[in-house]
Amino acid sequence: MTTSYEPAGRTPAVVRLLVLATFVVILNETIMINAIPRLMTDLRVGEQAAQWLSTAFMLTMAAVIPVTGWFLQRVSTRRAYATAMGVFLAGTALAAVAPVFEVLLMARIVQASGTAVMMPLLMTTLMTVVPEKDRGRVMGNVTMAISVAPAMGPTVSGLILQLGSWRLLFAAVLPIAALITWRGLGKLENVGEPQLSTIDWFSVVAAAGGFGSLVYGLSRFGEGGKALPAAIVVTGLVLIAVFAARQLRLQRRGAPLLDLRVLRHPTYALSLLLMSLGFMAMLGSMILLPIYLQNLRGLSPLQTGLLVMPGGLAMGLIGPTIGRLFDRFGARVLIVPGSVGIGLALAGFTQISLTMPYWQVLGLHALLMISLATTFTPVFTLGLGALPMRLYSHGSSMLGTLQQVAAAFGTALVVTVMAGRAESRVAEGVGQAAAQLDGMRLAFVISAVLSAVMVGVAVLLPKRPKPVVETAAPDDAAELGATPDAGLESVH
Repeated sequence: MTTSYEPAGRTPAVVRLLVLATFVVILNETIMINAIPRLMTDLRVGEQAAQWLSTAFMLTMAAVIPVTGWFLQRVSTRRAYATAMGVFLAGTALAAVAPVFEVLLMARIVQASGTAVMMPLLMTTLMTVVPEKDRGRVMGNVTMAISVAPAMGPTVSGLILQLGSWRLLFAAVLPIAALITWRGLGKLENVGEPQLSTIDWFSVVAAAGGFGSLVYGLSRFGEGGKALPAAIVVTGLVLIAVFAARQLRLQRRGAPLLDLRVLRHPTYALSLLLMSLGFMAMLGSMILLPIYLQNLRGLSPLQTGLLVMPGGLAMGLIGPTIGRLFDRFGARVLIVPGSVGIGLALAGFTQISLTMPYWQVLGLHALLMISLATTFTPVFTLGLGALPMRLYSHGSSMLGTLQQVAAAFGTALVVTVMAGRAESRVAEGVGQAAAQLDGMRLAFVISAVLSAVMVGVAVLLPKRPKPVVETAAPDDAAELGATPDAGLESVH
């Protein structure tokens, strides 16, 4: 098995291959955004049904990701890669030929099952094979790839939809993904040693039901009616509590599905919180801006994609620079200004109007994306670097799970706030367009308040993670290291 580090200044080949594969699967996730109206017409479904193509994808990701910590420890890197990309390819092929909506929905679920493995696999491998002094630079390159993908998705889909059917979206992705899979299997080397362990199926069901219900319930807010979504969210929280209690019991035997001892490392826990708040801000803006630009300003989906593309590209292109700055100066010099920049951009969006120049919208969006890149790259590196090596896969899995929950919560929050405010303004006699605009402003105000919390969390993070003492024993006492304070990083 290959476990040695690459020479300084070089990105390991295994990481480059995994970045390419992750880029493709993430591009596929956002490439559907502009296709919803075409799908509604071709497959004769309503808007609520069509939205399930996105909702089901998020639900599947939230349900599958908690299992990836166990899965990545049990199988080799090559097998994990082959499984993830094979499942993704099968889902993509099925989607391209789907005769009815139900088959397309099933194909999206299959795609999401493969996608769910790729990000934790990439992060775990990166943290294993890249020495600490180079992690910022390599994580910056990773951020570049996975940030450009969602930025390019709507634009690429807009161009493809100009040429023909929505099926071309999947037909275009399929050969690219197949080529990357073939090249990856030819060159990919295994990293680390698989560890044989049993799986607790009760935990699998509790995790799938808990995180799936939470994401689904949050996604239902804003569709009218609050009682049912609230009940689903509460059910999800109860199941997550049961799941957490079960993991605490399993940890005494050393075989949890998702090891919650990652949360005992304060730097990781704070990084997780900051990342969640950042994803809520990002997804909230990604939902609000297309509504604003298309419904209120009359732009086409392609024009909307082109307008927001520079911000996404800027977010990706500065990733390597941010990574090098992290390696040289540490996290705080980047995370604090980045959090402030997020707040300033969201505060600027609270002033949107029907006459705001498009260059201002583009500038605020670019500031938001650049600030998120300045925050995300060091937060990912700092948080995972605060964990012992044997917890990397569990830390990556929890990071991926919380991303899905934060995305659903951010979307639900802004949609609910916007809809509620718009309804109250319409009842007061205000026009529909003005009422919706007022609702968007209030939603951006809420997002700006959340960004202020990000600044507070950023101040608590250290410059760099403290070295973690590895221990052979997996029990609770040993997790904290040889001494009571070992392995617990200072947050000052």
